[in-house]
Amino acid sequence: MNKDNLIVSMTFDFALQIIELYKKMTDQKEFVLSKQLLRSGTSIGANVEEAVAGQTKKDFIAKMAIASKEARETRYWLRLLEKSKLVQVEYENHLNAIENIINVLTKIVKTAQSTI
Repeated sequence: MNKDNLIVSMTFDFALQIIELYKKMTDQKEFVLSKQLLRSGTSIGANVEEAVAGQTKKDFIAKMAIASKEARETRYWLRLLEKSKLVQVEYENHLNAIENIINVLTKIVKTAQSTI
């Protein structure tokens, strides 16, 4: 993994956290929303990895924008799970982490778009 790339590290670490959260949720017999969270939460980093390997600047921007959308979807599922109290899990650290990721992705996309 590229240790010099902040967003790559952030999204990889976050995906690991989401996998752990998913395990806790399935232990509490929650299988539907936990799967949605797992998919969107791990997809962020996958799209960032694809962006880093993008062939053109437009390709980079498109993949980073998709990562941003996935991050926002992940925030939605986390907020929904927190407010519904469907499972007894702590969400605050995950919500803080996803807010940081969204902020970084937004800055990356806006900066990249301004240089086209």
